[in-house]
Amino acid sequence: MEAAPQEIQPTIEKESIIVEKILSEVKKAIIGQDYLLNRLLVGLLADGHLLIEGVPGLAKTFAVRTLARAIKTKFQRIQFTPDLLPADIIGTLVYNQKSGEFTVSRGPIFANLILADEINRAPPKVQSALLEAMQERQVTIGDETHRLDDPFMVLATQNPIEQEGTYPLPEAQIDRFLLKVVITYPDVQEELKIMEQYSVGSEPEIKPVVSPKEILKARELVKKIYIDDRLKNYIVSIVTATRDPKESGVEDLAGMIRYGASPRASIYLATTARALAFTKRRGFVIPEDIKEIAPDVLRHRIIPSYEAEAEEISTDEMIRRILETVEVP
Repeated sequence: MEAAPQEIQPTIEKESIIVEKILSEVKKAIIGQDYLLNRLLVGLLADGHLLIEGVPGLAKTFAVRTLARAIKTKFQRIQFTPDLLPADIIGTLVYNQKSGEFTVSRGPIFANLILADEINRAPPKVQSALLEAMQERQVTIGDETHRLDDPFMVLATQNPIEQEGTYPLPEAQIDRFLLKVVITYPDVQEELKIMEQYSVGSEPEIKPVVSPKEILKARELVKKIYIDDRLKNYIVSIVTATRDPKESGVEDLAGMIRYGASPRASIYLATTARALAFTKRRGFVIPEDIKEIAPDVLRHRIIPSYEAEAEEISTDEMIRRILETVEVP
């Protein structure tokens, strides 16, 4: 239930201190990557999963592991490989010879933060094993269904340049990720600091500074952040423009999009805009929040046509044109 901005603002200013607590601790080890760290926090606050893409060596895995250390919660890393089996993730039934009964052996999915490292290196059957856990927050082993602990968050990484031995994620799997974050190389000054810190020194110690209870409390506050009705219409206008760009006034994208974003994108865009406002210590969403987070919500939900691929028009470019065209209230 949304609250009036003037009513919730004092609470937001007080409780959003957890953002500073996490960032100050994480930045002891992570140099640069402000964009990635912010999106990790948005995903955590919006109760969603993240797909992180970048070339090897950009600290994707390290950033996720460091975030997990800053939260008093259970963390599991799953290294996805071509020979991985679904049971290696969710667990299996083990026969006990003494009792003559089958008992459940839980897999690494039974944790709060899951790092699915190089997720596109595992075959589709293994990738699909995550579907129920990501969407329903439960897994089925044998004929029993087991609820997963809250908070539960999957942070998956993939390397775009490792094409050999990889399996592209199916659309149904990709759509379950709240955000797709694409990270690039650090600038010269950041890389110099990274080299100086890690070529001669050891990895800084990261201590837990936030409890799961505080995360759950912050999530409830995020749901109360105010979005004006005009901004809700703006969100829907952006998403519908991905389905019929010509009708929305983006004529140069006509024929460039095979499939646009589903209504799930509208829900996620509103949710993440609220979470982004929380990180900025605001009790209300502004148009800039929506425009800032829109590429991360939409880039993996737009399927370009063959014409767009031939002309090398990326989904990010499509989103940029849509945001430039759709009128801001």
